[in-house]
This record gives sequence, C-alpha cells and structure tokens, in this order.
Amino acid sequence: MSQATETRVPFMELAAQYRTIREDILREVHDVLDRAAYISGPKVRRFEEAFAKAQGAAHCAGLSSGTDALHVALWALGVGHGDEVIVPVNTFIATAACVTLTGAKVVFVDQDEHTFNMDPARLEAAITPRTKAIIPVHLYGRPVAMDAILAVAAKHGLLVVEDCAQAHLAEWRGKRVGTFGAIGAFSFYPGKNLGAYGEAGAVVTNDQALHERVLRLRDHGSAVKYVHEMEGHNYRMEELQGGVLWVKLQHLEAWTEARRRAADRYRALLAGIPGLTTPSDEPEGRHVYHLFVVRAARRDDLMAHLKQAGIQFGLHYPIPLHLQQAYAYLGHARGDFPVAERCCAEILSLPIYPELTEGSQQYVAETIRSFYRR
Repeated sequence: MSQATETRVPFMELAAQYRTIREDILREVHDVLDRAAYISGPKVRRFEEAFAKAQGAAHCAGLSSGTDALHVALWALGVGHGDEVIVPVNTFIATAACVTLTGAKVVFVDQDEHTFNMDPARLEAAITPRTKAIIPVHLYGRPVAMDAILAVAAKHGLLVVEDCAQAHLAEWRGKRVGTFGAIGAFSFYPGKNLGAYGEAGAVVTNDQALHERVLRLRDHGSAVKYVHEMEGHNYRMEELQGGVLWVKLQHLEAWTEARRRAADRYRALLAGIPGLTTPSDEPEGRHVYHLFVVRAARRDDLMAHLKQAGIQFGLHYPIPLHLQQAYAYLGHARGDFPVAERCCAEILSLPIYPELTEGSQQYVAETIRSFYRR
C-alpha cells in the first residue's frame, strides 16, 4: 500500500491563527461559561457594535450563520411568492437557495470573465416585471462594481442585497461592502477571513426600521419575550461566537493586509507562466483575498501535480449553479451561461492565509512552474 503524500503547504492553518490569540480567546470562553449565559447576550451586542463600525454601517445584527443572514435579509425586505431575484450563476448555492426559501424564483446571470463577479452588463436582460431584488456576490473577497449594479437597480426600482460572505473589509471606491444596498449579509464560517469557532453570521444596514425587523425575525418574531409581533425563526448568534469574533475582529485589518501582501507575492512569483492567469486588484476596489483563485490550463493535471507535491488546493466552485441537479427544474442547459462554464473548468484556489510564509509560496510557485515546463 502506498503512503499518502505528506502535506507541505496546507490550504489554511486555523490552528496557527488560534495560537496567536489563544489567551484572549480562552478568556472570552471562560467568561461565557462562568456567566452561564449562552445566547444573544452582551458579548454578541459588543461584537455587533464593533462590526457595524468596522464595515461603516449604522446597524449590525448577529445571526446563526451566513446562510441564515441571507435568508433573513430577504425575508425582512418582504421578498416572497411571485417575486424574482437575480443572482450570479457562479456562487455558493446558499445565495440562490435563500431566494427559494422565501418562495421567490431565482434568476441566474452570467459572470464577468475577468473578475468572476456578476456581470452588470448582463443584468437588464434578466429583469422582468416580477423582479424584486438583485444579490451581487463579492466573490472570493473581490468587490463587485457596485456603482454599475446600483444604477440598474435604481432604474428599475429594485432592492439590492449584498452577499458579503467572503468579503469582510472589502471596499469599492473607498466604501466598505455591505453598505451599498438595502442590507448586506456576512458569514463567519470558521474558514472565512473573520471566522467563528462554529457557525455564525450577521447582516448590516443603515435602515433602522429594517434592522429592527431583522432583530424580531431572528428571535421568533419577538422583541419582548413571549410577545410575538410576527412569525420569525431562531437565527440568534451564540454568546461564545460573539466573544470569539470580537477578539478576532481586533486583528482583522492586520490579517487582511497580510493576505493582500501574500497575493502580491503570488503575482510576482507566478508572473509569465503560459497558461496561468492570476487575479488582480481593480484601482477602485480593495480585494481582501478570502481566496486566491487562478485560471489554469490543464487544471486537473495541475491539481494532480500539486497533490503529489504535498500542496493542498480548492475548487470554488467547480459546477455553476445552472448545471446543478438542485436547479434542473429551471430548465437550463449547458451553454446557457458560457463564461461561468468556461471559468469553472479552469479555476483553482491556491493556499492563502495570514500565516502563509514566503517560503511556502515560493514552493507553491516553483511546483506550478515545474508543471508548465514539462
């Protein structure tokens, strides 16, 4: 039996990050246990205030996951049966599934070849009299060209819900994402740039009435215990996650800059390789590099080469949503969204995280160069 290849460069190192903040994390955890108060308490409120400030928003509501954040955002805005919501065809399924959970119909739009984000030039063709909202996704941490999205939305009277699950602290024209539309949804899944130690999410908004509606919906439609003004759900954030996220938020700016430096190093190390395209920064935007996604000729062979060299990688995402069995009922076929189909066959996510060393990046780059020299 052959031995598995030893991992030389992991895709991420959450344990390494934990070791740098261990004492602060344990202090928060022990305080939660000592107080024996576990749900939506002072630690959640402290984090909500800090995260709203970090994103440049007036209000933040901590929630149980990023998926729940998207769902409650649409729910709070009144999206429901008979409505249509436009989403990019290249995104994690939660973006689209949350539309369906409200009873609305999801409508896909192809992506931009260069940014991988929703292509604003294709938006108007997808709009019908039933269209109620657009969900731009700041995919991989790269901000969408929000001025173009907002122009289309304003022209047609549409709501904008930003999916910021991968884009904490990302900016477009100097403004933090999540604050352009009516509401912005964030994920704090452990592997995110700002990750909880379990599931957690949040929404931010500048609309106080909308914020108050979210607060009720996340807690069974209630602002006062056992008094229910509407039907809601249990989308509350745990105190433990509020404490963990508050500690980690203090480091997020430094971690983000470390990711951006790592991205710059990759671009320099991988420059000039035929068949390989690296992501770039737009001058108008601040890409926070939740993922460093390249386009690679002979992608599957390259993956095998990296695996043999002990380098972990990811695919985000290998199958566009219109080709997923979950959306077969929409009747789409291969070729309907050609840009996404072409990109999804070539994308490859390389390791990137604040603790990634220059030596590890040099090893990744040389391994890739050795593949294309063959």
